[in-house]
Amino acid sequence: MFESADVVENKQIEGFSIESELDIVKARQLVRNIAKQLHMGIVDQTRITTAVSELFRNMFQYAGGGEVLVESGVHSGRNAVIVTCIDHGPGIADLDSAMKDGYTSGKGMGFGLPGAKRLVDEFQIDSRVNEGTTVRVIKWI
Repeated sequence: MFESADVVENKQIEGFSIESELDIVKARQLVRNIAKQLHMGIVDQTRITTAVSELFRNMFQYAGGGEVLVESGVHSGRNAVIVTCIDHGPGIADLDSAMKDGYTSGKGMGFGLPGAKRLVDEFQIDSRVNEGTTVRVIKWI
């Protein structure tokens, strides 16, 4: 899946499930609070919160929910907030297209995944049809 050679001593801060719209709201606020507690600047707090909000919504809308792991640690030699979203939904059949602006498999505007990618420092995605999708976003502190 993801290479972890650049990750050093991650500390799990929180793990939770996305099963409803309310969970998305709670999870978004939780990530913002964690970023704030780790002394991330307000602009970067907003970026990571916006990115994960999109990922949480996609996970709920397309896969019926999933699991989220929030960690702090060192990634690529820098302190970071690391958010991993895991679902067991249908997967993304055409990942290359899904990562292009304007592509949508649903009713959205097609800026979800590529928009989230632009808001973070590192973005990793692994998706397998009929198995699910895992997305990890990293925002440096």
